[in-house]
Amino acid sequence: MQDHLVAALVYDRLCTFEFGCVTELFALERPELGVTWYRFAVCAVEPGPIRAAGGIGIAAPYSLKMLDRASTIVVPGWRDPDERPPEPLLKKIRAAVERGARVCSICSGVFVLAAAGVLDGKTVTTHWRYAEKLQQRYPQLRVKPDALYVDEGQVITSAGSAAGLDMLLHLVRRDYGSAIANRVAQRLVVPPHREGGQAQFVPRPMPQDDSSRLARLMDYVRANPAHAHTLASLADQAAMSPRTLQRQFRDATGMAPYEWLIRERVAIARELLESPADLPMSRVAELAGFGSEESLRRHFRRIALTSPGAYRKKFGASAVA
Repeated sequence: MQDHLVAALVYDRLCTFEFGCVTELFALERPELGVTWYRFAVCAVEPGPIRAAGGIGIAAPYSLKMLDRASTIVVPGWRDPDERPPEPLLKKIRAAVERGARVCSICSGVFVLAAAGVLDGKTVTTHWRYAEKLQQRYPQLRVKPDALYVDEGQVITSAGSAAGLDMLLHLVRRDYGSAIANRVAQRLVVPPHREGGQAQFVPRPMPQDDSSRLARLMDYVRANPAHAHTLASLADQAAMSPRTLQRQFRDATGMAPYEWLIRERVAIARELLESPADLPMSRVAELAGFGSEESLRRHFRRIALTSPGAYRKKFGASAVA
């Protein structure tokens, strides 16, 4: 990937944690990865002085004009969901989307994208405390109040704070593949992959015994993806009833067991497609547990937003050699 400019917005009363996440992902040089990394620019929404949360002063080197050149624009939260963002900013965001740029928001930053009109008709998320307000103010949106992040292709929205890291790593995975994203996550000392559909929080604490059973079950499935797992067999493995497993699994992950299983298999398929072994597609489908190439293609396209063949062409060993 050549000359991909990521622009992060700053403004008075900036959310420092979310801005720090964007900076950590895109501003640091990463020569150990052996790829051309992103270029990074910090763009001021308004004239200074800009004071971030905690009293930190920020001097941004660029104005909103830089957004005209950005490939990705990140809104790291917005200072007040009830305050309409400046019209010059909204105009720049609309223009960026029209020319094909990618726009992303963390937490309350979704209110900026919504005010710009670039989310109309799309599925989005935000911090759970803002979800009802967002839906009421913008009824043309489909708000998922419990998702970590939602990828609509050109527009990606995430929940609050740490969920922004999950979304940003997801962007790296989209741009560079799983192997690079996992190495970046390792340097950050965070889990390499949390699907956007996972819950923002666990609604009620699970008994420790049930939590450990679920953890062991997940480890078992990851180690044996090609097995013919069913709800009944998973429940037996976890020593739970199928009904209890479904309830506990949704509480812990925000997904039904089958959807989690499919997403795990897609993650395994991604790694196999990036492997220098260059396995036949039928073998990838078998090892990942899909059973057939048709099943692999159908689920892979739904979750990865591309075909297995196109993914291999972009991220396979021959593509990055």
